[in-house]
Amino acid sequence: MSDDSKIGKTHLQRAAVVYIRQSSAAQVEHNRESTARQYALADRAVALGWARDQVIVIDQDLGLSGASAAQRSGFVQLTTEVALGHVGMVLGLEVSRLARNNADWYRLLDLCGMTDTLIGDADGLYHPGLFNDRLVLGLKGTMSEAELHILRARLDGGIRNKAARGELRRGVPIGFVWGEEEGEIRFDPDAAVVAAIRSVFEQFAELGSARRVWLWFHTEGLNFPLRFNQTDEIRWTPPTYTAIHHILTNPRYAGAYCYGKTRNERYVDEQGQIRKRIRQLPQADWAVLIPEHHPGYLDWVTYEANQARLDGNTRPQPHQAGGALREGRPCCKASRSADTAAVICAPTIAAATSRQATTVPVRTSSADAAYCLSVGGVQIDEAVSEAFLEVLEPAGVQAALLAAQQYEADRDAALAQWQLAVERARYEAEKAERRYRAVEPENRLVARGLESEWEQRLREVDQARAELTRRQQQRPAALTAGEQQALLALGQDLKRVWFAPTTTPRDQKELLRSLVEEVIIAVFRDDYRAHLTLRWRGGQLTELDVHLPRSRPATVRTDEETLALLRRLAARHPDEVIAGILNRQGRTTARGLPFTANLVGNTRRHWNIPRYEPPQSSPWVSL
Repeated sequence: MSDDSKIGKTHLQRAAVVYIRQSSAAQVEHNRESTARQYALADRAVALGWARDQVIVIDQDLGLSGASAAQRSGFVQLTTEVALGHVGMVLGLEVSRLARNNADWYRLLDLCGMTDTLIGDADGLYHPGLFNDRLVLGLKGTMSEAELHILRARLDGGIRNKAARGELRRGVPIGFVWGEEEGEIRFDPDAAVVAAIRSVFEQFAELGSARRVWLWFHTEGLNFPLRFNQTDEIRWTPPTYTAIHHILTNPRYAGAYCYGKTRNERYVDEQGQIRKRIRQLPQADWAVLIPEHHPGYLDWVTYEANQARLDGNTRPQPHQAGGALREGRPCCKASRSADTAAVICAPTIAAATSRQATTVPVRTSSADAAYCLSVGGVQIDEAVSEAFLEVLEPAGVQAALLAAQQYEADRDAALAQWQLAVERARYEAEKAERRYRAVEPENRLVARGLESEWEQRLREVDQARAELTRRQQQRPAALTAGEQQALLALGQDLKRVWFAPTTTPRDQKELLRSLVEEVIIAVFRDDYRAHLTLRWRGGQLTELDVHLPRSRPATVRTDEETLALLRRLAARHPDEVIAGILNRQGRTTARGLPFTANLVGNTRRHWNIPRYEPPQSSPWVSL
């Protein structure tokens, strides 16, 4: 700063602002010399002629990046004071301390030029109102922004290059730990953690829903491992639905290494502020995806099948197949929330439609559905169920044996988790005992706290053992020879199992979904029949003819005596009064319901009965 001739009396009458900034908290902690040099600029301002009380130090932005002024309150304060004409000179160690963004930098230059404010750095003093000085300041601002871009590109390039080889060490999900080799990922050495993660995938394979897996953990009273970062100890807490869903959707559990699943975006909010958000990218746009990178809890093919199953559990859009299994009675149904296979109408003469094959509602109450044809669903449900049972009959005995094995495995899995919980509690108690015995007896404050912790761990061991004993006693006994024979007999008579009261509609739909892809319906009204084409998962087709009922439901209408009375009353009374009169006489609607004002109005409008209009009173009155 050798060019002092640019400093005038008007500059010295105003304040000198020293702006101090470091880009991160680590730089504030470790780069102490840079911070000290910036604070020393206050002495330089005094040497240039400003009084000590005229020097203002702005250091609110320590630890903040200069890439944007959105979060820098100190820079906003500086530009405000400059715009008000309160500042005679702005001092910074270099241009990059003031701004790394040309938009913020040139805004400050424009304000300094209009208010006759000087800018000083380690190289000299500049007046933004002078062309040569502004040219130098503009070049410095451009170089500062380019320097930030180069630094970011260099660091990001190294990170991406290492991630492309699968060697970049980022946080691994619960159930994995980093190994000693480059890019090596291993299973967690804790057997309880590994068993809990495996239980999630085993139960999902059986139940088919993330929510039902979560409910299974809560029903069995099992805890789940939780860890916020790699340095924290694992804590066991009741699982949340988010934790279960994260495990089922994380590709790392399938042995894949992935990087770049998200993207940072900037946008302008309603107040005009620049904000940042993280957007999840589809799998096709991930920067790095390396299948079979490390041992996984399941293979990649099973992982993709699980994702398709999870996507199918979501609520579909209108006239789309799939969707979560619901508890409704119909098995073959196409509506806003399709349950099993999509029901497709075939373009036939009887359907009298020129559209191509379209997903249509069958026996649905959806008011906004676009009907292509309408047909009763009872006969169709029965025909599809019969065809399904016929196809499934050869595998009935094998399914019965698998059911018996699954009956035993479900209980064993839960008991294994509780046995591991007892071992974990015993280890924590032993560790607390070792810590208590290692402390010096004279240090009574520490010994008293460790003794309390030891006693608490011992109580947890007793509670875990008591819970394990209770669940072992509640565990059903193994199937006897007679029960096994009865189970095999049921395997040969699947129809009895299908229509049993214990078989819920949800179970029936899940079985149908596993084999049936879609049902194509062609209705022939004149012949009172429907032609069904079942397309199975393997691509095979089965054609069926279903006879439709010939009788039509009787027309329901209000009796003539009630209608005649309604016509007479409507000429003199409103709907509310009419409803009261009809109810006092014991009259009901066509469906046996008591009359209300709405029902009276609906009946009146259906039979074109005019409503009561009160006489208009004259606006003129006598004295």
